[in-house]
Amino acid sequence: MNQRRPVVVVLAAGRGQRFRGEGHKLEQVLGTDTVLAHTLRQAMASDLPLLVVTSSALAPLVRRHVASRDMLVLPDQDRLGRPAPLGMGHSIAAGVAATGDAPGWLILPADMPMLRASTLLAVAQALETDPIAYAQYQGRRGHPVGFSAELFSELAALQGDEGARRLLARYPARAIDVDDPGVLVDIDTLEDLRQVQGDPTQPRPTGTGLRASG
Repeated sequence: MNQRRPVVVVLAAGRGQRFRGEGHKLEQVLGTDTVLAHTLRQAMASDLPLLVVTSSALAPLVRRHVASRDMLVLPDQDRLGRPAPLGMGHSIAAGVAATGDAPGWLILPADMPMLRASTLLAVAQALETDPIAYAQYQGRRGHPVGFSAELFSELAALQGDEGARRLLARYPARAIDVDDPGVLVDIDTLEDLRQVQGDPTQPRPTGTGLRASG
């Protein structure tokens, strides 16, 4: 891992409970590939270090695209046999803890297939001078959101569905304007998928910055 560049932490462990179509939302097809594949392709095109945080159920899908060394499969149970904690906060904490020597992290939900590699690089560059940076399109906050190494302890302590919103409230955050509407497009619902697939009867998916759950 190149320690001079932030790691793209792709969050692919969520259950996708809002998606009411057949199968998981990350398995859905856009064009000739899946939602997950499109997202990972842009992450890899950035040439930044990559870690995909996923579940055992989705690990086979992730393994089609990345090497095992670039995956972190969250356990289904804790040491006492209880269901392991879920949620965006837990996934972020696990990904950051596993790459603790990095100079920063770009948090990218895996259901953002329209986001461009150039956007990842723009946010990564901003972390050279700012503790937090996020992509913004036409004044609307989106993903990825980047955090510098000075926030390691707080990121590694996140839990549940909290995500990292409270960190944006506590620390200065720099908006990076990009010509990339994909920073606002996530596939949470079947309606979102239809819109991205080109169905004009469906509303355009709208990002909300750091979401609470994946």
